[in-house]
Amino acid sequence: MTKFNIRPGIKDAPIYIPGEHEIIDGVKPIILSANENPLGAGEKVIASYKMAADNLFRYPDGGATKLRNAIATRFNLNVDNIICGAGSDELLTFITRIFAGVGDEIIYSQHGFLMYKINAMQVGATPISIAEKNLTTDVDAILNAINDKTRIIFIANPNNPTGSYISNDEMTRLANGLPDNVILVIDAAYAEYVSNADYEDGSKLVENHDNIIMTRTFSKIFGLASLRLGWCYCSPVIADLINRIRGPFNVNSSAQAAGITAMEDTQHMEKSKKHNDYMLKKFSSELKSLGLNVPQSVGNFLLAGFDDDKTAKQAYDYMLKNGIIARAMGGYGLSEYIRFTIGLEEECQKVIIVLQQFMKK
Repeated sequence: MTKFNIRPGIKDAPIYIPGEHEIIDGVKPIILSANENPLGAGEKVIASYKMAADNLFRYPDGGATKLRNAIATRFNLNVDNIICGAGSDELLTFITRIFAGVGDEIIYSQHGFLMYKINAMQVGATPISIAEKNLTTDVDAILNAINDKTRIIFIANPNNPTGSYISNDEMTRLANGLPDNVILVIDAAYAEYVSNADYEDGSKLVENHDNIIMTRTFSKIFGLASLRLGWCYCSPVIADLINRIRGPFNVNSSAQAAGITAMEDTQHMEKSKKHNDYMLKKFSSELKSLGLNVPQSVGNFLLAGFDDDKTAKQAYDYMLKNGIIARAMGGYGLSEYIRFTIGLEEECQKVIIVLQQFMKK
């Protein structure tokens, strides 16, 4: 039998399991498992995507120039500091490969995105999970955990799946407390949903610190999850490094065309934000009225906590039998919780009805 020379960490790294989208018996489900925009992509974006089909035989712009300019214009950023990727996932992978390896440590908040740990293990680094306070990133605990082996800190802000966030003051305190050789990655995938006055996405910190990277995505409020499109904002030196490691045509033309229009179509984004604001409050209140523990969320999803993990599993299975796909939270160490995407109003209402039935059993 051939013995391959496999890089350290690859065989031990777990495989990321995404939220389910299908039910075995073929019933059309209500899908609330992946934090997708229930309103879908905007009509203008869909039109741009379809128009891009005329040039499928052409290679895409390797530098995503027009898309980066559209992002820079939309968010008032320096275009030279923007790098686009096939989803922010790809960029997180690049960052990990560039800055960490065997013998290094990568820090992330206890209930942070599972890919932080997986990426660390894939490069042979040691993932370090830092306990949270009330399901919220603990800045002091992270600062205390930094040592000579620390290379990267991943902070999702807002965080998925907890829905919590830390203020700009707290993020700034973290940034200012880091050694210059430690990279802070602010994963702001849900930034567009946050209205809180003390929140900022991290772009200003990037402009003041060479060792900070902000990542963003088109998968959430812009409704383009299937196209795998994301971007990051970073210092020129880090942008140069990412450009050296990424593929020459890593973002396809259709995704670029859709992304450009999404940046220009502020009306659809505002419509999506308005829907989420309304349903987040309404759905949270209705889940609480059932006696469930619902931590405050600023994203497009909610956690619903049950008495124990056994009850949560029974509730999840019952909803599945009734055509509702939510997300079990065992993989995040929150097995007594179920996460629900904020869906359409009728979808969220169906969840409440089904859970009421479950609790009467």
